[in-house]
Amino acid sequence: MKTNWLIILTLITTMSFSQQKPVPLDKDLSTVTYPFEVKFITFPSQGQELKMAYMDVAPAKPNGKTIVLLHGKNFNAAYWEQTIRELNKNGFRVIAPDQIGFGKSTKPAYYQYSFSQLAANTKGILDELNITKAVILGHSMGGMLATRFALQYPEVTEKLILENPIGLEDYKLFSPYKTVDENYQTELKNTPESYKAYQLKFYYDNQWKPEYDRWLNLLAGWTLHKDYPVIARNAALTSDMVITQPVVYEFGNIKCPTLLIIGTRDRTAIGKDSAPKELQFKMGRYDQLGKTTQKAIPNSQLIELENVGHLPHIEVFDRFIRPLLEFVSK
Repeated sequence: MKTNWLIILTLITTMSFSQQKPVPLDKDLSTVTYPFEVKFITFPSQGQELKMAYMDVAPAKPNGKTIVLLHGKNFNAAYWEQTIRELNKNGFRVIAPDQIGFGKSTKPAYYQYSFSQLAANTKGILDELNITKAVILGHSMGGMLATRFALQYPEVTEKLILENPIGLEDYKLFSPYKTVDENYQTELKNTPESYKAYQLKFYYDNQWKPEYDRWLNLLAGWTLHKDYPVIARNAALTSDMVITQPVVYEFGNIKCPTLLIIGTRDRTAIGKDSAPKELQFKMGRYDQLGKTTQKAIPNSQLIELENVGHLPHIEVFDRFIRPLLEFVSK
């Protein structure tokens, strides 16, 4: 009987955690506990002191390899929790940073965002930790950053993994340009409900699971706090970076072995709502973009996950981690 009550209590606790409503969160996520210890590197950049958060998680039995995990635009390093645990079990040291403008890292009032700058910031963490070789894995916007990192620091990049990266097409060819100020006004209108509606439609095929609430709420909670205008400004600046700094034309220059893990149901595309109606259906076609990109990147392989959306490592972890481990263990 005691065991049954323990099981019931565990279920109630898990459900309440998963289904909790978003609460106001400040720009530094100071009330949020990440799954592993968070460390910080402080460095000067563009005339200001910035603080960049990261998790450095060591395995019990190291295999001598390091993997760097780069998060997407609507996320932070915390959503890599399950991935980190599994990589650790297999001997990998894992570095998972929050990029400047995201998560627990500094949100500058003004910053000239570029993928080259973010790559340099990430390289600074590796230099601080005396890491000279690493596998670089990027999801969504992190895939664009991982691509730039591999191009910018080929001597550091042992292998490259792209999980449903955005930027597999040049969004400027579809959508009219919006200024940072226009994007800022759009960002200010976001609410927990609008964020959930977006993710439900583009990430999860209108099938929401309670465990998705955890990652949604880290984003949605910002909209409820007085700090949100700072968050919105940084979001507008990073959107401009995505639109104006395509990596699609440089895939042929990647030198390292590359793995593409693509959920083919994904239809994410930046600026899709602004594109002419006749072009919208052509954007974000990951069922086609994965194949096109694999052909463009030398020494690459493609794993297509049928009926999977934008977040394979959240939606279908087992199907995501198997090809990843096989690739990095060679």
